[in-house]
Amino acid sequence: MACVAAYPTIVHHDIVWFWPNSDPQYKDIFEKKKPPFIPELDDPSFTKLMGNRDIAYGYDVLVENLMDPAHVPYAHYGLMQTRKPDVKRDREGGRPLDFVVKKLDMDGFYGKLDMGIGQFTAPCIFSLRTNPTPSPSTQRRMALVFICIPQKACFVPTKSDALVVGFRRWFNKYAGGEVDWRGKYSGDLPPTPPREQLLDRYWTHTVNCQSCSKAHKSLNALETILQVVAVGLVCVVAATMQGAMSTAARTGLAILATACFAASRLLAHFVHKNFRYHDYNHAFV
Repeated sequence: MACVAAYPTIVHHDIVWFWPNSDPQYKDIFEKKKPPFIPELDDPSFTKLMGNRDIAYGYDVLVENLMDPAHVPYAHYGLMQTRKPDVKRDREGGRPLDFVVKKLDMDGFYGKLDMGIGQFTAPCIFSLRTNPTPSPSTQRRMALVFICIPQKACFVPTKSDALVVGFRRWFNKYAGGEVDWRGKYSGDLPPTPPREQLLDRYWTHTVNCQSCSKAHKSLNALETILQVVAVGLVCVVAATMQGAMSTAARTGLAILATACFAASRLLAHFVHKNFRYHDYNHAFV
């Protein structure tokens, strides 16, 4: 008779959480220890959008990356929208960021940022809550919540590295500086995936994002319409008797057909680059 291990599970914030130990003593673990509560995920005043992505590097490196906004204008120049500084000091638009870690213990830490609050809930949740920004009718708030599921580090700390340093302090003090894989990880990294898979946008984001999925379908439909119009105009010009349409009208239709076809090709390139795959080198963007 075949059997599989049963792990304690619970649905919390529309996410399936499980306790990675099938020992019977943990059967009712979620009655004693609940998953972290993230208030924004249950707050109807927030619009919730959830997605997931597999990234081929260490859990600790990923957490550091999320806690380090100072790298965004440089490593993601031209790819991610960032706040423009009052005084532009360089091409990329980087600016000093004043972060301070306020509390650090076994359960994590939180820090004050110039744009809000950053909180690390041990061992794998980082959330960023922005200060309310006034709009004509109401105040807008945003919360980014990252759940990071499982190299030596090099630091050149500035004030904007406060959260990264806080995470490293927690990681070294309470986790021994490494993830306890309980003998299930040999230390060998998986092979690097092909560039097309590594930089894929369609399966890693577009299909999981409601707004991007709708935009992708609408733009594909528009591309098809432009091609149909182009072919239709060419057929009209070809089928019309020489004397039934003026030379100017025939020329105008031919130009319009060419423009529709060219627009469909430009649109196809835009859709592929923004919704499917965009190859780039950070150093030359």
